[in-house]
Amino acid sequence: MGHRRTKDADAVVTGAGSGIGRAFARELARRGGRVVCADIDETGLKETVAAIESAGGRALAVDCDVADVAQVQRVHDTALDWLDGAPRIVVNNAGIGAGGRVVGDAPLGDWQRTLGVNLWGVIHGCHVFTPTLRAAGRGGIVNVASAAGFTAAPRMGAYNVSKAGVVSLSETLAAELAGTGVAVTVLCPTFVKTNIFDGDLIDPGAAGLARRIAGIAGFSADRVVRTTLDAHDKGRLYVVPQLDAQLLWRTKRLLPAPYTRVAGLIGRFAPDPEEGADR
Repeated sequence: MGHRRTKDADAVVTGAGSGIGRAFARELARRGGRVVCADIDETGLKETVAAIESAGGRALAVDCDVADVAQVQRVHDTALDWLDGAPRIVVNNAGIGAGGRVVGDAPLGDWQRTLGVNLWGVIHGCHVFTPTLRAAGRGGIVNVASAAGFTAAPRMGAYNVSKAGVVSLSETLAAELAGTGVAVTVLCPTFVKTNIFDGDLIDPGAAGLARRIAGIAGFSADRVVRTTLDAHDKGRLYVVPQLDAQLLWRTKRLLPAPYTRVAGLIGRFAPDPEEGADR
């Protein structure tokens, strides 16, 4: 069944209104599944559904703030009704960018918003959908984390913590679901060409730098998604799609203390992203 997991698989995708979420929704529809698309961005959500339908697929838009578990439960209930049963794939993708300030300077409100969406949103998705998938005895969960979850770059505290939590949650869930027929995959990319750098929790200077790097070295969302779903078909837990992420992953695991010292030095001597933010 492994190699057929994403073929004709009815799915739920959060954060489907743009970026990686939209790419997941479109690719799953292309593979033959009906897709329940959830997002807080109603305009983007309608655009995603329209794109899927114009390509001959079937999709349903559901407005949802993943930081609110009641809204995630509503997506679950709507999906079971529309699909006439449990989905085969649940993609917990919704996320926001945050960065540019050191711990202590970053407002606690930024931490709360970032963790509310990036970590609690995934927790809510896993909490609500896992019992349904376990009862069905089949299917899969794809959680979208980030290489930030293990690189721990300076000035990205809230974002790093949120993504590290998603990695740990995914590892825990994979252990708990072993032998149940439900697979778990966690995606950890570096730079992807999406609109995540446009968020108001990223300082303009840091956002501009990240946008430039993504434009030069980033992968397209479609490429990352195809790689992830193919890996999920093979039952892989970790998807680290880019070479830079793979090198950082191995270095951090082999040499954790030297890695952290070097990262600190780079962060200390790098230009302050707030400088020239209005240029």
